Amino acid sequence: MAEDRVLRVRSLLESVRAQGRTALTAPEGRVVADAYGIAVPGEELAADVDEAVAAAARLGGPVVLKIVSPDILHKTEAGGVVVGVEGAAGVRAAFHRIVDNARAYDAGARIEGVLVQELLPAGQEVIVGAVTDPTFGKVVAFGLGGVLVEVLKDVTFRLAPVSADEALSMLDSIRSAQVLRGVRGQAGVDRWAVAEQIRRVSRLVADFPEIAEVDLNPVIATATGAVAADIRILLAERQPVPRRRYAREEILASMRRLMQPSSVAVIGASNEPGKIGNSVMRNLVDGGFAGDIHPVNPKADDILGRKAYKSVTDVPGEVDVAVFAIPARLVAAALEEVGRKGVPNAVLIPSGFAETGEHALQAEIVEIAERHGVRLLGPNIYGYYSTWQDLCATFCTPYDVKGGVALTSQSGGIGMAILGFARTTKTGVSAIVGLGNKSDLDEDDLLTWFGEDPHTDCIAMHLEDLKDGRAFVEAARATVPKKPVVVLKAGRTAAGAKAAGSHTGALAGDDAVYDDILRQAGVIRAPGLNDMLEYARALPVLPTPRGDNVVIITGAGGSGVLLSDAVTDNGLSLMEIPPDLDEAFRRFIPPFGAAGNPVDITGGEPPSTYEATIRLGLEDPRIHALVLGYWHTIVTPPMVFAELTARVVAEFRERGVRKPVVASLAGDVEVEEACQYLFERGVVAYPYTTEKPVAVLGAKYRWARAAGLLGGGS
Repeated sequence: MAEDRVLRVRSLLESVRAQGRTALTAPEGRVVADAYGIAVPGEELAADVDEAVAAAARLGGPVVLKIVSPDILHKTEAGGVVVGVEGAAGVRAAFHRIVDNARAYDAGARIEGVLVQELLPAGQEVIVGAVTDPTFGKVVAFGLGGVLVEVLKDVTFRLAPVSADEALSMLDSIRSAQVLRGVRGQAGVDRWAVAEQIRRVSRLVADFPEIAEVDLNPVIATATGAVAADIRILLAERQPVPRRRYAREEILASMRRLMQPSSVAVIGASNEPGKIGNSVMRNLVDGGFAGDIHPVNPKADDILGRKAYKSVTDVPGEVDVAVFAIPARLVAAALEEVGRKGVPNAVLIPSGFAETGEHALQAEIVEIAERHGVRLLGPNIYGYYSTWQDLCATFCTPYDVKGGVALTSQSGGIGMAILGFARTTKTGVSAIVGLGNKSDLDEDDLLTWFGEDPHTDCIAMHLEDLKDGRAFVEAARATVPKKPVVVLKAGRTAAGAKAAGSHTGALAGDDAVYDDILRQAGVIRAPGLNDMLEYARALPVLPTPRGDNVVIITGAGGSGVLLSDAVTDNGLSLMEIPPDLDEAFRRFIPPFGAAGNPVDITGGEPPSTYEATIRLGLEDPRIHALVLGYWHTIVTPPMVFAELTARVVAEFRERGVRKPVVASLAGDVEVEEACQYLFERGVVAYPYTTEKPVAVLGAKYRWARAAGLLGGGS
């Protein structure tokens, strides 16, 4: 049966193509809908007015008349739709009117007839559609529909095809989700029927890559079903050239030699200070890399006390990585030699390729690399750091603080911001990698490696685009169950919607699609650079929560209100304190304090009150996470608060009670040292902000849900 429907649709699409068209007519759309079980109203195509009258009589009741023309995409704009037509006289008048309107709109348009369609009952209008996204390929969309669809833009996206569960999740992902459940006494919609429309459209576009856009708008959703009142299908003018894909084991094999090399050659190594080739050599030598370092320079015999070679082909033994520090115009010839040598990885530092308009030069080096089986990192990058190998293959400042955070950036400037942040905050990293133009190696290759790397606990990536969104999602889905992936996506534009031919296409702006699909993949999206870095620094520190109940304990009522706002803003749940727990907290706070949630112990309390309430929060198994609000007083100085908090948290962790604890410290400059002290001991703490600690906690919760470690959706 599935094969038959594919053959029927294939035959239809080939016929449309043969006629030189990219848009299907409404009757052709009906053929596709019937093949895929997409619910549409009863309808007949009338070639003349008498056929229209007869069709309306057979359908019974009021009908809708629509012009059918392969040359008129937007029927309403052409005056080609009349709704609620009754009786033979009404049908005749409406038929003539829309045909006249269509001819006035486009005198040369081919008119195949008028579609007579049963009028659907009133219901909630929604839109179901699909577009071909340049990054992610086929993407299915759902949202509120009808005439307000492009005004409200309340739409959510998923990779196609979707499962039944994913389709149902889309109904809860729009801002107006409550409307679908029923408001003010109105019944909710048949959620399964709506989800089925989504699922079937997603299956259709997955089966037929040549379909560029599908638009069911509106779909009339009622308590008893969901029917598409109109279907629009557009074909792509041309198919994209498929990107070369590598198997997972191929990626891991080449990445292993890149990140854990035994031998590195520097093409363009130099003795002259100020040259990039000199800086790379110095960083490799001074950084303590234990493997072989081979300088390559046809004009030198010795560089930094090491034998220099005229060509990489002269280097004895195997070479794992060739780092290029030569002008762009010389790269192709040197890359040919690297290929003949059998070097698996080339790190291309030089600029002067696609980023400056030299697309042909970049295409040439990609062709050379593919021909020889060389993977390219770059060009136009600062290099890379692999700290556990004491490898600093870059012309920038060295960094040697080993840890569990892997950081990548598409931009050199952002890469250096990452470096400075890591140094200032004493964040240990497993790697810092520049990606630049991403002529070959990109985020999905790195994600595949870091997902398996035992030295990496968290991955944070700055990116401006993704070359292959589906490959990235695949790598993310394999990685997220093991460790968090944080992404800072730059460039929040809607450029992808400019040339769209459907409502769905116009709504599918770049950022909207990225946002939903990164969430679908379980990735944590950071709103800004500092957020990305803080998430990467903090997520490995926090234990994974076991449930949703968050409790705020604060010494300042004002902080408690702001912390409560932050909890809500980050999708977290303030615990409803049961009477016995409320009474337990009240035993430790003064009468003018306030239990409930937040627990306000007031600002003048001694260290013992902080300690007692924190202990209670950690002891009670119904509480899953603590947010602490500290206010600087002489009664409880900042370091006293920090030391007692760290001591109590450590004591409970030794007993196997591992709950995430974050803290906001308000006060004089001493709170900065207190925050650093807490951070180093597993309590994520920030001075002068109530938003940041809760945002980090929210990110931890989002990862825990995506990884399947906590109940509820992502």
